Amino acid sequence: MKTFSMLWPIALLWGLLGFSPPPRPKPADPVTLESVLKRMDETAASFRSTQADFEWDNYERVIDEVDNFETGVVYYRRNGKDVEMKADVKMNGSSLNQMQAQPKYVLFKEGKIQVYDPKADQVTVWDLGKNAQDFESYLVLGFGGSGQDLVRAFTVTFGGTETINGVATAKLQLVPKSDRVRNNFNQILLWVDLDKGISVQQKFINPQGDYRLTKYSSVQVNEKKIPDDVFKLKTTSKTQTVSPRG
Repeated sequence: MKTFSMLWPIALLWGLLGFSPPPRPKPADPVTLESVLKRMDETAASFRSTQADFEWDNYERVIDEVDNFETGVVYYRRNGKDVEMKADVKMNGSSLNQMQAQPKYVLFKEGKIQVYDPKADQVTVWDLGKNAQDFESYLVLGFGGSGQDLVRAFTVTFGGTETINGVATAKLQLVPKSDRVRNNFNQILLWVDLDKGISVQQKFINPQGDYRLTKYSSVQVNEKKIPDDVFKLKTTSKTQTVSPRG
């Protein structure tokens, strides 16, 4: 009774001044495939660039274990209607406890994939030609692409929500519509940050059951202009260039 008598004057004062207790917060809207795709559309509309640290875990089904780890920094930027990607691989190892410096650079630009191995001083170039758009759909997956782009290139299934490294995400299962892409990866899992509308984790699975799991951290979206030099391979005067056939 004493507690009530102390609170009663406060309640009476609120009533006289027209105050009311603060409303309860509205429950969050349920996460659906449509809401995730809409958030990706919004991000794509204002997308300029992204920079993030990454870890690639490569799993081989035949030995039933992750046999290789790579870490580094990845960059994306919109250039006109295209999205360009550069991955600077800095460390490589058979386990996270046995990493060593082994730089490698992967550049996707102007319809070509270029991989520079400084140790061999060699650039390997794949000219994707008319298939560039198919490959772009997964090389730059989740960074700069809209939700509508996603459903055009993939059959998309909503897999619920998950928390990845403290980030609330929506899990999407993607099946490529392109036969050529599906021959390389017949299933892709994408974890999309519900706030930023970009991917924080990806899993590319090939028909043999091997997969590459990519984890992103320290993600920066539109925070600064990435210098043009980032999207160039820093080769030497003796660098050899090879172009595999087929």
